[in-house]
Amino acid sequence: MREAVVATAQVNQRHWIQGETNVRREPTITGRRGHRQQGFTLIELMIVVAIVGVLVAIAYPSYTDSVRKGKRGQAKGQLVELAQRAERYRTVNNGSFAGFWDTVPSTDRRSPKEGTVAYTLDFAATDGGAGFTLSAVPQGAQTADTRCMTLTLTDTGKKGVTGGATGTVADCW
Repeated sequence: MREAVVATAQVNQRHWIQGETNVRREPTITGRRGHRQQGFTLIELMIVVAIVGVLVAIAYPSYTDSVRKGKRGQAKGQLVELAQRAERYRTVNNGSFAGFWDTVPSTDRRSPKEGTVAYTLDFAATDGGAGFTLSAVPQGAQTADTRCMTLTLTDTGKKGVTGGATGTVADCW
């Protein structure tokens, strides 16, 4: 009988070394015979979560800053477009900007023209209608753009930033 046990152990050892799977094996670390460990350990999962957290902490502020800059750029473009329209209006109306803002549709008084409003655009006649100042006032999430806040453009092409902006005209325009 002892010879049979030794012979079976030798056969099992030979099969185990050759990688055969139909032979009875000793229990592994997983506690189940013949099964390999599957999935991730808690440590591996926590390392991945930590890496993703660091990436998000770095990437998200950069992303939101880029979105703000894009919306600011769009508002600047719309201010320039409105200034050109105002100049055309003055050419046709005896050198006066008076009444120009009444001709501008409500969709052109916001930036962007469709979607969530980032800036409201406003017009103020100056010098009795001989000049004007256009402004883009931030709305909603765009108010977090403390660097540039309200953008202005005059009939002479002078650009400015107001409303407590921390940046300069060169930074914002």
